[in-house]
Amino acid sequence: MTDTLVDTNILLDVNGEESEWQAWSQDMMVDAADRGDLIINPIIYAELGVGYANREELDDILGRVRLIRQDIPWDAAYAAGHAYISYRRRGGTRSSPLPDFFIGAHAAVRGYTLLTRDRGTYATYFPMLKIISPETHP
Repeated sequence: MTDTLVDTNILLDVNGEESEWQAWSQDMMVDAADRGDLIINPIIYAELGVGYANREELDDILGRVRLIRQDIPWDAAYAAGHAYISYRRRGGTRSSPLPDFFIGAHAAVRGYTLLTRDRGTYATYFPMLKIISPETHP
């Protein structure tokens, strides 16, 4: 059984307006759900929340999919900080930790697969992370 952390962009594809990625994202979520639990964390929830008028509306949409809400572990927060320092040393210009570092570290520390369309940052700063993306699953 392999659990999967579902990135924001996948949930936007599945729950948003029709797009070129909607079918791929739906198929990958179904496949991931067949292998284990689908998980989100507060960062993903916050990113999704900006698109909804109120929390009840967001919770209703998320309730249609079997998602487990999980806090970010302390060791993942530590790993996110170190990945961020590496990013800055490589010339990264953002002056505050990016949400992707918390998402990637959460998946890496817990041994989850990460389902995302944005493989770049995750693959670079969390090379041990198993990633499902259009590059790995066309």
